[in-house]
Amino acid sequence: MSKATSPYYPPRARWYAPVFRVFAATRLTMAMDRIRLPNAVTWGGLALSFLVPGLGFYLRGPRIYGHVAMSACGLMFLLFIAFFGHSIGNLAFGMIISTHVSAIAYYCGPILQSWTLRMRFLFTILTLLAVSFLFYGPLRDMIQNHILMPLRINGRVIVVEKLAPMGTIRRGDWIAYRISRYSEYGDDEYVHVHSGTGFGPVLGVAGDNVVFSTNGFLVNGVLHPPLPDMPSSGSLVVAEKHWFIWPSYSVSGHGYQSRITSMMLELANVSEDQYAGRPFKHWFWNEQVIK
Repeated sequence: MSKATSPYYPPRARWYAPVFRVFAATRLTMAMDRIRLPNAVTWGGLALSFLVPGLGFYLRGPRIYGHVAMSACGLMFLLFIAFFGHSIGNLAFGMIISTHVSAIAYYCGPILQSWTLRMRFLFTILTLLAVSFLFYGPLRDMIQNHILMPLRINGRVIVVEKLAPMGTIRRGDWIAYRISRYSEYGDDEYVHVHSGTGFGPVLGVAGDNVVFSTNGFLVNGVLHPPLPDMPSSGSLVVAEKHWFIWPSYSVSGHGYQSRITSMMLELANVSEDQYAGRPFKHWFWNEQVIK
């Protein structure tokens, strides 16, 4: 056979064919095949407009609108990642959502022309909610829960890599770790630690000997300056699969200082199960210097 397309065989399926198959099955399940759309609007185009930000402008035309909108969305996503956790990044993320909703409404223009202004406004609000909760909400949660996490430390935003391996952590490295809500009660005493994310340097690794004194604390015989609420005496050996990180997150207490110190000492033993990630040394053009 020649390389020319044979009239006896159907053309090969395109790479995006699975998307149309899933949408076709959903359409039949929800009886959407009984809904008649204008000739200028198709179910496939509507599905792709929901999946690709700005594509609605391209499908409806002129296509230059689509090129500009999709390029703008790509640029806004880059700004969102580059300024992750900053106001500029949040604004860029909102602009992507706004462009996405506008493109869907633009593609559905032949349907909306006969609708009242109130119904058009309602359609836009419902589209915004659908895109935000079904598409961008899960995307943002996936990024923050599994890939990147922004932490605001002393007025600065530190981007933490959640996929960084634990095996390379050494003494002196900064890490982020999860903390659970903790309360301790006693006779006329109450100490409470807020849940959230802790962040600090690893002062000791498994097997290290830590000794406390009035002048500070020693790790394997090396003296370090004292930290807030540290005990002035005693010692410990860092357990296996644990790190010694003195807590610096929000702690409120009402009672004897000894109880606060005791609880701080307990919280300083961080297990590998609490590990949440390590900060990048550089994030785009910024060096993430932590002191």
